[in-house]
Amino acid sequence: MNRNIDLQRPLMDDTTALSYWLNWRFFLCGSWVVIVIITAGILILKYEVFNTKRRHQQDDETEPIGILYEDETWKTSLRVIHPAWLLAYRLIAFGVLLALIISNLVIGGARVLFFYTQWTFVLVTFYFGLASSLSIYGCCQYWNEVVDDNMNDVGLEDSLIQVSVEPQHMSMKLSNHGDISTRKTAGIWAYSCQIVFQICGGAVGLTDGVFWFIIYPFLAPATYKLTFLNVSLHSINVVLLLIDVILNRLRFPFFRLAYFGLWTCSFVVFQWIFHACVSMRWPYPFLDLSSSYAPIWYFGLGLIHIPVFGIFALIVKWKQLLLSRFS
Repeated sequence: MNRNIDLQRPLMDDTTALSYWLNWRFFLCGSWVVIVIITAGILILKYEVFNTKRRHQQDDETEPIGILYEDETWKTSLRVIHPAWLLAYRLIAFGVLLALIISNLVIGGARVLFFYTQWTFVLVTFYFGLASSLSIYGCCQYWNEVVDDNMNDVGLEDSLIQVSVEPQHMSMKLSNHGDISTRKTAGIWAYSCQIVFQICGGAVGLTDGVFWFIIYPFLAPATYKLTFLNVSLHSINVVLLLIDVILNRLRFPFFRLAYFGLWTCSFVVFQWIFHACVSMRWPYPFLDLSSSYAPIWYFGLGLIHIPVFGIFALIVKWKQLLLSRFS
């Protein structure tokens, strides 16, 4: 998509010249990026759960905002839906996204990876690949639990006959209490999956929103025509991710907006370093630092991260509220 638009854009200033970087525009834009990185670091250090000591909380303590339990990466939002359905969906989504990436690389070459759209698309594909792996592990765990429960049912029925109603009630309370306190927290791969999932939630909203509401109607040349691949790259990722949101049980703590900001900052810094070494067109015209409006563009695009991430967070919240009412 952006490759065709980029080829029809006029040549920019020499990005390897010192005068291109040593000016107030770059230092102001650089300040925005540094502020985002520092703020993100503070949020992560304050709210992220880094060690097992902070993950395991006592009953009278508040559960950490960033807590994630192991089964939340592979269990479905509704108990009536078997985890195997979520696994099947994730495998299909991964296959579809991977096919689109390969098709785009064959048609446009490796140069398509120069765009934020492709970065996001690759990240969404990676998420479905990682989530599929965790779902495979989870389905194995689920099957083992079902087998164990069936084997314990016979012995449990015999023991329940021998106890009175009051001791039985107390035993069940203790048993439930133990299940909650011993619930296994997630490991590094599960936390990575959730973080990537949340980055994808914001990134797909940003890429698709900027393309359909800014680039295509205002910045694309009049001769530019949409193709099936272009439309797919700017629509199917968000559709597949929203379906996964409906099916999965992943949480969406808002402080992980920090990772979304770091993801975009990494793209911007990469573009700066690359253009400082090689003089070439910018993938998006609003990244061009030669314009006096560059600081406004950078600041505005930074602010857009908050509502696009917030919209996705609200979708997850609404889903949880609906499930709590009707389940």
